[in-house]
Amino acid sequence: TPEDYTGSVIGDLNSRRGQIQGQDMRGNANVINAMVPLMNMFGYVNTLRSMSQGRATFSMQFDHYAELPANVSAEVQKKFA
Repeated sequence: TPEDYTGSVIGDLNSRRGQIQGQDMRGNANVINAMVPLMNMFGYVNTLRSMSQGRATFSMQFDHYAELPANVSAEVQKKFA
């Protein structure tokens, strides 16, 4: 992510229940490492492009399974019951 957009990107990742693991500078870009639930990443590429005027990129890889928080579990159960 170009430095100008770092705050917006981190804010958006946090809103997706993301946990920022760290940041590294590579040239003029800030590489943000975060753990974000997969269900919250659908459509992220469009949001990221919009936030960064097409200048930021992202990649993701599976890390682990985790138990769904109770409040999110209740929402899912309501939605599909």
